[in-house]
Amino acid sequence: MKSPIHQDTRIAAFAEQKMRSWGQFQETADRTAHRLDVGHATTQGVCYVAISREAGAAGTSVARLVGGHLGWEVYDSNLLDQVAQRNNESRLMLDLVDETESNWVYDVLGTWMDRQIIPHEKYVAQVGRMIRTLARASNAVFVGRGAQFLLPRAKTFAVRIVAPEAFRAQRVAERHNVALHDALDSIRRTDRGRRDFIRRFFRHDINDPHLYDLVIDVGRFGPVAAAEQIAHAVRRSVG
Repeated sequence: MKSPIHQDTRIAAFAEQKMRSWGQFQETADRTAHRLDVGHATTQGVCYVAISREAGAAGTSVARLVGGHLGWEVYDSNLLDQVAQRNNESRLMLDLVDETESNWVYDVLGTWMDRQIIPHEKYVAQVGRMIRTLARASNAVFVGRGAQFLLPRAKTFAVRIVAPEAFRAQRVAERHNVALHDALDSIRRTDRGRRDFIRRFFRHDINDPHLYDLVIDVGRFGPVAAAEQIAHAVRRSVG
């Protein structure tokens, strides 16, 4: 039987290795964003829209409307379909770790307990590669998943979609036919997971308004008007 001290030392070593890996991932993301920026050096203005959203704030609906206005591709959950296909991963397992909270010990030990579990680090690396591949192919609108930190800042219009909590909970309750208190718990859990995801892998506070070119309240303006404002702002920055 292994002593508690031996176990603690082993876990600490894994923790240190994990922290180094996260730092290396961010350095790789920064270098790749720079290469994308150089690749678009002759293109004036914005090439991408990156939408960060509060849970239940209609972020996907807004993104699709923006894509329609601009004639650009839109990548949200469909991004995971491509990641699953390219890496021969289970789509269900990708959904389980998609922008969620995670305990680093579970990330390290999870693959020993169940070979089907995808560690967050592996998930982020695969999603990051796919975002960069799609960005090289064409102009696009990306929803969540840290896209704005993987794309060249000068070529990316970063948007934060927000709405009052009551508005978001009501919308989720109606959409999924659940009780309002269950909807409220769901959006709080999702928001917490997204905050944790961005803090851990990109070292930013998702709620910091300085990260965005535009913060818009969908509860006040609605998805249609919000999308029109975003598209108008992007067009003004192109050419």
